[in-house]
Amino acid sequence: MSKRNSQRRSDRSKIDPPEVGMIYLKGAGDASGTNPASTPKKIFVDLINRSPGGVGIQTQKKIEPATVIYLRAFNKAEKTWDLFEGETKWILPGEKKVRIHKLGAEIKSTQNNNERCEELDGPDKKMPRASDYQFFRKTDLLKSISRDAVCPLLNCITFWYVKAGQRFITQGQPGDACFIIQKGTCAINVEKNGELIPVARLQEGDIAGEMALITGEPRSAHVDAETDMHLWCLTKEQFDKISEVYPDLRNFLTDLVTKWFETRAVTAERKIAKYILTDIIGNGGYSIVYRGVHEALNMPVAIKMMKHDLAMETDFIINFRNEAKTIAKFNHENIVKVYDIEERYQTLFIVMEHLEGMSLRKALQKMLRLSAKQVVSYLLQVSAGLAYAHEHGIVHQDIKPGNIFILPDEKIKILDFGLACPCGSENLLTGTPFYMSPEQIDCIPVDERTDIYGLGITAYEMLTGQRPFPEEDAWAVMAMHIKMDIPNPSALVSNIPDGLCNFILKACARDLTERYQNMTQVMADLNPLAEELGLNNNELISSDRKMATLFLLYTDEHRHILNKEMEEFCSRMQQMGVACKAADFKEI
Repeated sequence: MSKRNSQRRSDRSKIDPPEVGMIYLKGAGDASGTNPASTPKKIFVDLINRSPGGVGIQTQKKIEPATVIYLRAFNKAEKTWDLFEGETKWILPGEKKVRIHKLGAEIKSTQNNNERCEELDGPDKKMPRASDYQFFRKTDLLKSISRDAVCPLLNCITFWYVKAGQRFITQGQPGDACFIIQKGTCAINVEKNGELIPVARLQEGDIAGEMALITGEPRSAHVDAETDMHLWCLTKEQFDKISEVYPDLRNFLTDLVTKWFETRAVTAERKIAKYILTDIIGNGGYSIVYRGVHEALNMPVAIKMMKHDLAMETDFIINFRNEAKTIAKFNHENIVKVYDIEERYQTLFIVMEHLEGMSLRKALQKMLRLSAKQVVSYLLQVSAGLAYAHEHGIVHQDIKPGNIFILPDEKIKILDFGLACPCGSENLLTGTPFYMSPEQIDCIPVDERTDIYGLGITAYEMLTGQRPFPEEDAWAVMAMHIKMDIPNPSALVSNIPDGLCNFILKACARDLTERYQNMTQVMADLNPLAEELGLNNNELISSDRKMATLFLLYTDEHRHILNKEMEEFCSRMQQMGVACKAADFKEI
């Protein structure tokens, strides 16, 4: 490098961050430049240093020394693109993984071949030109990806011209590309039962079709041009290659996919193994919950899908799998039942029983606060479910009103074991800040007492209509949980039974040794309160089981396959807690 520096006529100043330039090779497809071509081949490059007579260039394409080039470089002062002609003098090989080459070239200003270095602006255009780059640099896409990914992206996209009324994405077809809209508008329509349902309109700067690149599934909607459109196409193959080296591109598109799932209640039916997803019924911090149905049994289910941005995070994937595997083994009336775990479309799905009713969070939004009798009933049911989980060595870690579900008959189900972990395992600041125990915040090992703390905070909120620390700033609240005892709920509501106030204060003790040590102790204090408030066993246990009869009419030739199907059916029912009895009837 020192030898090259000594040969330069003037010092080059470093450009940080690099500027975007465009190299036109005199002979398209021939690095030597010996073949004449009507239109030189164009490559977007990074300019890393400049001098009046030379330039340092970083590029993915290997360009041999002595290659004749034309270079367009953006003039920030004049806000124009200057044209130079020159010749490459040296090249250094780049790292294997990214295949980036650095080269040096002598250049001089020129107006020659200016027309040849401008591409058509219309249906016959193929690659972005200088004015197109001005559009791209204003888009969220280029603002969100790393600077070193810009030129590789610009070098692989191709131009599409679409006429008004033309459909360029068709629902149900394989998704092999996405489109960046430079000009015009288009409508997104979901086709359901032969009817087109408008769900969104896209315009300049938006991206269409990104979902298929991330999920790998067929197109989920039609996209129809409302006006003549100028689009830039990025294929799935190109996307996979670029995002392998520059993951920021994948992260940006996964964010778009997540926002799509969060904001569009109407979706095309999506099939996950034996289940059909219909519409969105819930949206959490890291997952979206769909209403679905078992295709063969016509059984309603709820299907939780991990958001695609988090599906790229190994830690979240592990937590999500752990939730499913953990509660799939559970069989308790106060814990939501899990039927299946599926991995599709680069994300994870948990198939659960479909629940009718509302979360405790929504109930509190409607009623502000609950009666002492309701609170004790709910606490005992949650305690029973947690006791079962703790007996199996699992701590929930996120007990809060949003994870407690109330069925129409006032029975309770605990949801969302996504943060569940073995007792005594290492804690990495997981949970919801407003309900986290001091030991969670301090990132020390957790046990069943962590769930007892969350249960105490939830009880406080059920009785008073607010959290003990109503501060909205998460960090401030976590500091309060560590440094302050919660206030006595009777200071806000005067008619709370003393035993219930004492339960909350003990459950929320900052010192682990002063807190309830297990759910047995919790229920030992809550049961007398239940009797005092007039709760009877019928209000705390499930209603009597009901019986349904299914008759199957078949011939001997179907017996073998029928037995196999019935075994699978009975196994599935047993996972749901349903007892199956079979009997042969000789005559109908």
